[in-house]
Amino acid sequence: MVKVGVKVDDFEADVFHDEQIKKIKLSSFRGKWVVLVFYPADFTFICPTELEDVANHYDVFKKEGAEVLSISTDTVFVHKAWHDQSPAIKKIQFPMVADPTGTICKEYGTYIDDQGLSLRGSFIIDPDGVLRAFELQDNSIGRSAEELLRKLQAARFVREHNGEVCPANWKPGKPTLKPGLHLVGKI
Repeated sequence: MVKVGVKVDDFEADVFHDEQIKKIKLSSFRGKWVVLVFYPADFTFICPTELEDVANHYDVFKKEGAEVLSISTDTVFVHKAWHDQSPAIKKIQFPMVADPTGTICKEYGTYIDDQGLSLRGSFIIDPDGVLRAFELQDNSIGRSAEELLRKLQAARFVREHNGEVCPANWKPGKPTLKPGLHLVGKI
């Protein structure tokens, strides 16, 4: 299973993206931040609200130098059918990864063995392929794209400002900390 601070293994998968079915490799995104958004299944209740929220913030994720990949155990054909049918999912411009065998979900610790589905999981991978943050939660609790974006921005800030760290609820432009010293920035 993946661990924070450790380089993640590469994977190759089928995706539905830009009205096409194609293959991608995680390694093809090296040099960019990658945000993986695992969710249980297409054609469900909470999932379209989350994915629409991420889609609505996708331009900001890209501005932060990140690519978003959504992942479920559905096939690319189910992703396409959902995209074609749902106004919320039609907004998605990022690749929708198909993991019907659960291989990727198992590697990231999101796979629910007795259901063949994924937990809701969010993973932030840096441009070198190192996992910087993740969260897992019960499938009955939806996530916030704004909070995921805030975590990406904090991870990016820490990477670009050696020695500075981000306190609770940090947002870009707010003071940071330098361990052992003091608050950095204006209050």
